[in-house]
Amino acid sequence: MTLTQPDLSVFTTLESEVRSYCRSWPTVFNRAQGSRIYDEDGHEYLDFFAGAGSLNYGHNNPVLKRTLLDYLEHDGVTHGLDMSTTAKRAFLEYFQNTVLRPRDLPYKVMFPGPTGTNAVEAALKLARKVKGRESIVSFTNAFHGMSLGSLAVTGNAFKRAGAGIPLVHGTPMPFDNYLDGRTPDFIWFERLLEDQGSGLNQPAAVIVETVQGEGGINVARAEWLHALAQLCRRHDMLLIVDDIQMGCGRTGAFFSFEEAGITPDIVTVSKSISGYGLPMSLCLFRAELDVWEPGEHNGTFRGNNPAFVTATAALNTYWSDDTLERQTLAHAQTIEAALHDTAAHRSGSAYRGRGMAWGLELADPWHAGRAARRAFELGLLVETSGAHDEVLKLLPPLTITTDDLDEGLRTVQRAVYETA
Repeated sequence: MTLTQPDLSVFTTLESEVRSYCRSWPTVFNRAQGSRIYDEDGHEYLDFFAGAGSLNYGHNNPVLKRTLLDYLEHDGVTHGLDMSTTAKRAFLEYFQNTVLRPRDLPYKVMFPGPTGTNAVEAALKLARKVKGRESIVSFTNAFHGMSLGSLAVTGNAFKRAGAGIPLVHGTPMPFDNYLDGRTPDFIWFERLLEDQGSGLNQPAAVIVETVQGEGGINVARAEWLHALAQLCRRHDMLLIVDDIQMGCGRTGAFFSFEEAGITPDIVTVSKSISGYGLPMSLCLFRAELDVWEPGEHNGTFRGNNPAFVTATAALNTYWSDDTLERQTLAHAQTIEAALHDTAAHRSGSAYRGRGMAWGLELADPWHAGRAARRAFELGLLVETSGAHDEVLKLLPPLTITTDDLDEGLRTVQRAVYETA
């Protein structure tokens, strides 16, 4: 691909230095459809980024777009805070009938605000209110958001440092396989809980990602998650599953914890729940935990009605049967085979993932960044993750065609080989 020099002057002179993704992909995008995005000069890119997991159903999904346009053309409510609206009612009914009841999940639904970190903050606040305790246990390499409460349970040192103040009331524990299998699961955690001299305050809750996306696509085994749920029950701690990036079908099932056969006390959902990339998040919790006073936790944009509309259309289109789940698991086999082949030709590399969330860890920690830049030159958007950005992270849309998936995987392989 021959790239022309785009006019980035207004971004570099006026926009804050905090911008990040635009530095990795130095062009100006203006159109997107399905698994492809185009810049203003007409260059085409396959998207293995999918809005950091916010576009599970692709860009401008035609079914969702038509539903949204119809709603807007009929002057549907766009801003409603937490007022009752027809759009919210339709979403709640579909969510109950399509997601919660078939899985026998006993959850109330809270709309805490537009982003994932809003859902995490609500979950942490609720857990502390229910249990009357302050401490929250999280895990090494976790990422839960950029607001202060979420940062306190996030592992990345660079992101934590941005808080500018001490991040308190959070205690990290080893994630699955953090100690390379040399130590039995939870032996340190449970010892601290049982020892009155350990100095660990009794936690209100434990928060966990079943697959750590930003942490490097670290996959928790189903048996590890099941043991964690049992540990929480034994020690009167709530279990919070952060399903913001891995939920809405990213790992196959609608919720990523389904494989483990557990029912968390609290679940946070965002990113692809709206289906269209519109801001929306949910905090789900067992009915007996609903101890909120009216207005005790709120936000101006907790009622994004256009997002309710596209979310309902996504549930109706993709979750009324298991077609999408089966397609995701089939695509997973294709991705795994390609990464297996790539890793076999790169000494010291490793791959891991579930569903359509995969990572290729390269022996040289700088290699992933070089490969991502080369992939962009070849017409593919792919990002890196991990504590040192050492993992090439693959998040294609769940609705990607087999041909597009194969093309993107060939580009990944080429980028890795050409930058070794």
